Amino acid sequence: MNYGYIRVSTDRHTVENQRFEISRWCEANKIRIDGWIEETISGTKSYTKRRLGELLSKISENDTIICAELSRLGRNLFMIMEILNICITKKCSLRTIKENFTLDNGIQSKVLAFAFGLSAEIERNLISQRTKEALASRKASGKHLGRKKGIRGELNQKCESQSLKIDSLLKNGTSKQKIAREVGVSAGTLYRYLAYTGRFKPKNRSGEKWKNGIYQ
Repeated sequence: MNYGYIRVSTDRHTVENQRFEISRWCEANKIRIDGWIEETISGTKSYTKRRLGELLSKISENDTIICAELSRLGRNLFMIMEILNICITKKCSLRTIKENFTLDNGIQSKVLAFAFGLSAEIERNLISQRTKEALASRKASGKHLGRKKGIRGELNQKCESQSLKIDSLLKNGTSKQKIAREVGVSAGTLYRYLAYTGRFKPKNRSGEKWKNGIYQ
């Protein structure tokens, strides 16, 4: 079975150009397409969450997947390598029109797959190294690493920036849950902010003391 695979990122990108390229190449090489797989989805999405994943799960030995170019399969080298490995393992072929690649179970394809794999490993190591260097630079400059601290015991900046709006809504009798949605924070965050600023005094919990927006 020969499958033509077409992927576009948005509805604005027509599938006709890819279909034309594949059809013209197949006609020149006397190959018949037995089925078309078309989808509109980002190439950054895992192939397992695309129709491509369904295709890869059902292909078998001697089947062929034909696409316009490698980037139609995925937007990063690691994902493309996974797809190539599936094709090689299942002894089916993958052909791309633009790069003129033919990947199958032959020795040339295995050499090419090895080259892709080596490139992927180098890219992964470079990304890891750049990440470590960036983190070290941020730490050396005194910048905070990791998630920002919450507001427990501190003034919430988002609430503080909309303090007048909160006061107005409170005076109008708006529920605190609705105020939280209006401000764009969780109800718990709003309650802690109101308690911290003295606008709200929560009920006592088993004799615990409320101080600075948290129970002590």
